[in-house]
Amino acid sequence: MHHRPLLVATVIAVATTGAAYVFGPKAQAEQEKGGKKPATAVATSRVASAESSPNCPADAAFPKRELRGVWIATVRNIDWPSKTGLSVQRQQAEYTRILDEAVKRRLNAVFVQVRPAGDAFYRSDLEPWSQFLTGKAGGDPGWDPLPFLISEAHKRGLEFHAWFNPYRAADDANISALPANHPARRNPGWVVKYGGRAYYNPGLPEVREHVVKVVTDVVRRYDVDGVHFDDYFYPYPVQGARFDDAAAYKKYGKGKPLAEWRRDNVNRLVAEVSDAVHRTKGWVKFGISPFGIWRNKAQDPTGSATNGMSAYDAIHADARHWIKSGTVDYILPQLYWSRGHKAASYSVLLPWWAKEVRGTDVHLYIGQALYRVGSKDEPAWTKAGELPAHIALDRKQPEVKGDVYFSAKQLLTNPLGVLDRIVADYYRRPALLPLIKGLDGGKPAKVTDLAAEGTTLSWRSSPGARAYAVYRVSGKGDACATASARNLVAVVPATGGARQSYTIRATGTYYVTALDRLHNESAAARVTVANVG
Repeated sequence: MHHRPLLVATVIAVATTGAAYVFGPKAQAEQEKGGKKPATAVATSRVASAESSPNCPADAAFPKRELRGVWIATVRNIDWPSKTGLSVQRQQAEYTRILDEAVKRRLNAVFVQVRPAGDAFYRSDLEPWSQFLTGKAGGDPGWDPLPFLISEAHKRGLEFHAWFNPYRAADDANISALPANHPARRNPGWVVKYGGRAYYNPGLPEVREHVVKVVTDVVRRYDVDGVHFDDYFYPYPVQGARFDDAAAYKKYGKGKPLAEWRRDNVNRLVAEVSDAVHRTKGWVKFGISPFGIWRNKAQDPTGSATNGMSAYDAIHADARHWIKSGTVDYILPQLYWSRGHKAASYSVLLPWWAKEVRGTDVHLYIGQALYRVGSKDEPAWTKAGELPAHIALDRKQPEVKGDVYFSAKQLLTNPLGVLDRIVADYYRRPALLPLIKGLDGGKPAKVTDLAAEGTTLSWRSSPGARAYAVYRVSGKGDACATASARNLVAVVPATGGARQSYTIRATGTYYVTALDRLHNESAAARVTVANVG
């Protein structure tokens, strides 16, 4: 990958003084109890980072770093907006409701579909407005949603991944219904019609060039934290249909077998996008969410003990290649099956993917089928315990660094109360984002002037901080207080003010660290608070 080296963290000692300034989200920590009597700061101290110390063992029940995300699908109005033609105010209200629910469930990332079908959920010179905004392809919604989508996520401490569908040219094969300036209209030779939809031909260099240009444009102009591809590469097989790329194959195939050439086309796009993203902004992440089965053992002895569609053979998506070549920062397989599924068991696929990333710097997150909870077609999904059991299995695999849920609609409906169980059993504390090697980032400036006054903990803003982590321990604390999330009571998004603050509800020793946008963490400032309640 064309990443610049991660800045090496050094231990920063922190001294604390200062006054108070009231602001901030509510404290979420259950361990904070007590009344509203004035708090008294009785001691301050210098504390070094405990996270990587060999003397501070990791706490499996409270992982300090864990990606917890949700997909927000816009194609066919699956999640947002709920239908076309809504007012700007209604679109905004629906979106912020999803974000508020994500925060309530202690998630820390959203994956928002900004290019569902060769179109745009943002103002673009390259592709027309999405029909899923106004009901008409090319219809101007009267505002640019993307700055709002990003800033509202950041305001709530949520990482924002812009989700692109790379090859879908249109949701309908009728190209003539698209706006005249649509790339598919201007370049009909790019288009292959298949299964009632229109696709850009992955075998054409000019198609790859266009996709790279679209992605780069968004990364350059908007403050996204990540670029995300889903599982749609060559289209999923349709019975009796043929993907007609014969002319491109004849021109560019160079004697390779057709399937190998197609895989190479996808691999080239992935490498080119990765390079473009990281050259444009070295801190932006790039990852892919492939179909959950790379290959079955029947096709390859190193494949999984499954009997489902092979992404490698059917849609020419070679996730193993992306992992080995380092052209993705993370891989997020969609493991949408139950543990007891005969053709593709979650219990079989999870360790298979863990083994694939082992020994690499590519992060593994798992795509979870929240949408399946409550389904009646399989007994496992009628039980509220199935999905939480997946998280339990994940926690036993050290390679798994988080989960992303499909999709936001069920985040709001909470089928079978499953999210209550997941939060109670696994998300009792917030979590910082996992740190991916090779991205541009570094520990922000130290927290200074930490003080407690009344019920407010406050500190001076640190240059470069996107957020602050607040930890609390009973009594005086120790050198391992910030090593896990057991004591993590809040991740407080930074505001533009000169001081930051957090409402405290209990006595004890508080530690505050500064986090950059990747969640590189500074050393901790410490203050002991007495007489609350």
